[in-house]
Amino acid sequence: MDSPPENDVCSVCHDRFTLPCQANCSHWFCGGCIMRVWHHGSALRPCKCPICRRIITLLIPTEATRSLRHETESTQVLENIEKYNRLFGGSSHSFMQRLRDLPFFMRRLLRELMDPQRSLPLVFRARMIFAMVLSALYVISPIDILPEGIFGFVGLLDDLFILLIVFLYLAAIYRSMLIYRHGGH
Repeated sequence: MDSPPENDVCSVCHDRFTLPCQANCSHWFCGGCIMRVWHHGSALRPCKCPICRRIITLLIPTEATRSLRHETESTQVLENIEKYNRLFGGSSHSFMQRLRDLPFFMRRLLRELMDPQRSLPLVFRARMIFAMVLSALYVISPIDILPEGIFGFVGLLDDLFILLIVFLYLAAIYRSMLIYRHGGH
């Protein structure tokens, strides 16, 4: 979703969203509310989602939120979000965190690929196509680390592992592009 659900409210202030931001766990918050949650805890560590308790490593403001940059209060909140993304958005903290973030980034990436109004950078598209072509060649090639003909289902696991690595790689590239796009230069 590019904006919070119509009938939903911020889980922190229990009011309509002001300056909505989506966290990497897919939950929506007011920009100011999630920044207060972060400042209430340790400013040296990322905060946890008030709903699911996952570590928030990236906050993505909506296009409408970013267009309010000229308003004083909005500017301060957006600057805090950019600071948060610079501090904690560079990489996931663990392999499990990356796996949990994978559906979020892949949904957003797929939506962005299907939207003709959005244009992904050429370098990103080239890296993505290269990774997908290499993984497809490996999966369909008769040369496998564990051949399916000999090992049966277990032989299929290396193909699934290669696909998982490619999806994690694409999610990492997309994460870095989002961080760059949303102010974490």
